[in-house]
Amino acid sequence: MTRQDAAPLWTGEAARAAMDATAHGALPARIDGVSIDTRTLQPGDLFVAIVGDTNDGHDYVAQAFAEGAAAAVVAHDRAAALAGHGPLLAVEDTLAGLERLGRAARARTDAKIVAITGSVGKTGSKEALKVVLERAGRTHASAASYNNHWGVPLTLARMPAETEYGVFEIGMNHAGEIAPLTRMVRPHVAIVTTIEAVHIENFREIRGIADAKGEIFLGLEPGGVAVINRDNPHCERLALLAAASRAGRIVTFGEDERADVRAETIVTKPDLSIVDARVLGARLAYRMGMAGRHIALNSLAVLAAVKALGVDLALAALALGDVEPPAGRGARSEIAVVGGTITLVDESYNANPASVRAALDTLGQMELPWRGRRVAVLGDMLELGPEGPRLHRELAPVALAAGVDLVFTVGPLMKGLHGALPPERRGGWAETSDALAPTVAGALRAGDIVMVKGSRGVRTERIVKAIEERYSGAAAAAAAAGREG
Repeated sequence: MTRQDAAPLWTGEAARAAMDATAHGALPARIDGVSIDTRTLQPGDLFVAIVGDTNDGHDYVAQAFAEGAAAAVVAHDRAAALAGHGPLLAVEDTLAGLERLGRAARARTDAKIVAITGSVGKTGSKEALKVVLERAGRTHASAASYNNHWGVPLTLARMPAETEYGVFEIGMNHAGEIAPLTRMVRPHVAIVTTIEAVHIENFREIRGIADAKGEIFLGLEPGGVAVINRDNPHCERLALLAAASRAGRIVTFGEDERADVRAETIVTKPDLSIVDARVLGARLAYRMGMAGRHIALNSLAVLAAVKALGVDLALAALALGDVEPPAGRGARSEIAVVGGTITLVDESYNANPASVRAALDTLGQMELPWRGRRVAVLGDMLELGPEGPRLHRELAPVALAAGVDLVFTVGPLMKGLHGALPPERRGGWAETSDALAPTVAGALRAGDIVMVKGSRGVRTERIVKAIEERYSGAAAAAAAAGREG
């Protein structure tokens, strides 16, 4: 069914009323989506001209209408100059207008809502919950990692009125950022996956991160459920924050014997994990369609949320087997090369000490083909403050324990890890991903498993692309040579 076959997401008048906007031109009878980016805008979308740090959405209004936008949300002082392009909804501030539209979407739905935060595992847990809840009813979830001050209201504004389950990822870099977002989302279940030293340069100590993540409980609907990692040393602190909110219940997960949702055994395989768990006393064995102990543990939080929402646990357990890693977060691909294949593990979306350790551990568990090597490509982990150099150097024993044969590093901080490794494990170092990419791509051979991971600012996805492009071309050339022979 196309978007046009379904009920409209908004009518022009409903959107105007939600934002208390002034209309310029005839408003459309239907709006099928909401966009803030003309590169991904679909015909029938409402374009919201957000003013960012480097771009002003008002500069793209004409392009939005050329791409088929149904209407555009603009600032009052820009409306007159833009009026000739199409129907406009003028507001004082376009981001505030988007927020009002998001709140209106939340107010009109009876959906059961889950909000997720945490230092590691937000997006993976959100995607797993989406897969599970889609089996139970109409489900709406954050796209990609739309978890900030514009991503959350945008996701809300895109939520159809008939949604039955909503899953929202909420992130932060500083204290005070989660509170207004969770109050906008008003979740029935709020999850904190874990607390680690991520964005630590913006906090005096890690307890400040726990407090900032704990803000997610402030938006809980009365009687809602707080889901907390029992294994994390900040569990008690989070529990106190949850108890001070409107939460009616606190549910813990982990391997700790006191956890309400507890993994009794976890067996990790190259492409999946098998978990034997107890969910509030009920025994449940299931397969998780992604590798990694950390992912298996976060699946317990998914089950805790599912139980709190009243969704059938057996159905949820079955659905977890179909969960696949999101792009840039562990997605695997086999690349044909002369003499066999290379396994590429794309973890390039982001990095912090906890997630890099987990990724190295998972790499170490992957079964190597004959003569294959484990290769890690690691970019700087950013926003770690004065502890950054030490935290990078300390990855050396982790890589060695995982049996990594070659470690390529990129960025000033990773130079410390490069120096801490034995000479025979040093694959190479460069200042930038673009500079390192040819070295990595040229060093790989059939049988290798290569994992690429780094913080967003390091752009390690360029190394992933370089590997894909080099070897897809090499494989095609080899195939052609074989046909000629």
